[in-house]
Amino acid sequence: MKRIITGLCLFALCASCENKKTRIDPFVSITKSIDSLIIKKDTLAKTLLMTDTTLEAVKADGPFDDFIYNYASDEELQRRRIKFPLPYYNIDTPSKIEKENWKHDYLFANQNNYTLLFDKEDDLDVVGDTALNSVQVEWFFLKSRLAKKYYFERIKGLWMLEAINLRDMKKGEGDDFFSFYYRFATDSVYQRQHISSPLQFVTIDPDDEFSILETTLDAEQWMAFRPVLPADKLSNINYGQENKDDSQMKILKVNGVGNGYSTIFYFRKKGIRWELYKYEDSSI
Repeated sequence: MKRIITGLCLFALCASCENKKTRIDPFVSITKSIDSLIIKKDTLAKTLLMTDTTLEAVKADGPFDDFIYNYASDEELQRRRIKFPLPYYNIDTPSKIEKENWKHDYLFANQNNYTLLFDKEDDLDVVGDTALNSVQVEWFFLKSRLAKKYYFERIKGLWMLEAINLRDMKKGEGDDFFSFYYRFATDSVYQRQHISSPLQFVTIDPDDEFSILETTLDAEQWMAFRPVLPADKLSNINYGQENKDDSQMKILKVNGVGNGYSTIFYFRKKGIRWELYKYEDSSI
């Protein structure tokens, strides 16, 4: 990956003049939590009393980002943070999962990366908001066009899974984003045809890790050094940001799990045509 970044930087430096600005990573909280690969045991485990109607703990949870990776990685913690029997909606069929039938769900913890989706850049700031009391973790299965959503609520200071909903993905009018994205990620010819020219490119300044370089790439440079895009499925943590079916802009953030990988892909829709118009790589 570092060879790819170096190649891109050389192209970028030849393509245009450099512009520097300070950058603060809005995903630093969850990135640090994952990169540490230290799974903290739930210190509340022995003092937690839970029934269908009561939930008591000595200490409240912190931000959702600090909780979710431990939840996905720690089987014991996960069972303690689910309200059983858990409502499960399989397309149009409602059911409930009893505690003895629950199987450990790793979410994205055993993957190389996870993704986040946004409709506008301003929504990047909602990541790590400590005032949140409701968050949904989502999977979008691009081949089968199914979406799976996990509903987490903060109850008396503790994050709890309250329901899971599996549904058919809504089809938008014309060429919706998920249909476009799946082909964009798997078809290089199609991808080449849907790259803005020039493509805005943002990366870390190799001489100052606290600053960034902003330049442009042409389509051929992009095709020579393009990163691998997640193709089969996308994850998302919905902190309250908008994700509308008819949005004319989509931002896909790809974070590596324990490997320092961090990229953002900015897509926009012009008429009925989607295109990648900006790419940001802050991998280390």
